[in-house]
Amino acid sequence: MRIILLGPPGAGKGTQAQFISKKFDIPQISTGDMLRAAIKEGSELGRKAQDVMKAGGLVSDDLIINLVKERIAKPDCVNGCIFDGFPRTIPQAQALADAGVEIDNVVEIRVPDDEIVQRLSGRRQHPGSGRVYHLQHNPPKNEGLDDVTGEELIQRDDDKEEVIRERLATYHEQTSTLVGFYQDKAKESGAAPHYHQFDGTQGIETVKEQILSALD
Repeated sequence: MRIILLGPPGAGKGTQAQFISKKFDIPQISTGDMLRAAIKEGSELGRKAQDVMKAGGLVSDDLIINLVKERIAKPDCVNGCIFDGFPRTIPQAQALADAGVEIDNVVEIRVPDDEIVQRLSGRRQHPGSGRVYHLQHNPPKNEGLDDVTGEELIQRDDDKEEVIRERLATYHEQTSTLVGFYQDKAKESGAAPHYHQFDGTQGIETVKEQILSALD
C-alpha cells in the first residue's frame, strides 16, 4: 500500500504517519531522508544531488522522482510506503504518475490556519535537551523555564506567527492544489488512488482510528 499524506505544517502528519507505519509495516519516506540516505550511500543519484546542493541549487523534480523509484525498490518497501511531504506540487505528482509509481491512497488531514498558528506558535523548547512544551497543551511547571534544569525556554524562529503564516501561504499556493489533483484522479478512475479527508482538529486517537479504519 503506497500512501501520500497531505496537510499543512502542524496538522499532525508525522504523528499519524507513525501509527500507519506501525499498523501496516511500511516505512515513512520524506524527500529529506531520501536525499540524505542517497548521499550517504554514495549512489550515482546521491552524488548528483550532492553536487546540486553544494552549488546552492534546488534538486530537480526528475532527480527526486528517480530517487523515489530507487528508494521504493528497497526491501523495506515491499509492502508499500508512506510519502510524507512529497509530492509538493502538481508537476511532481504528474511526474510520479508518468514514471509509473502507483499510489493507492491519498490521506488529507485538514486543519484551519488559525488553529495551526495556535498550535505551532505556542511551542517552547529547551535548547540543551530538545524538550518541547506548549503554552496551552503542555505548559512547563514554571512559566518560561524547563522542568528539569530550570533553564530558559526559547521559541524557535520557525514557530513565530509571521513565519508560520508564510509557510501556510506556501502550502496553500503549492501543495493544496494537489487535493483537487488527486480528488479528480479518484473520480476519473473510480479506483486508486482512493482519497480520504479527515478533520485534524479532533483528538489524535480519534484521527488515528478514522485513518486506520479507512485504510483497512
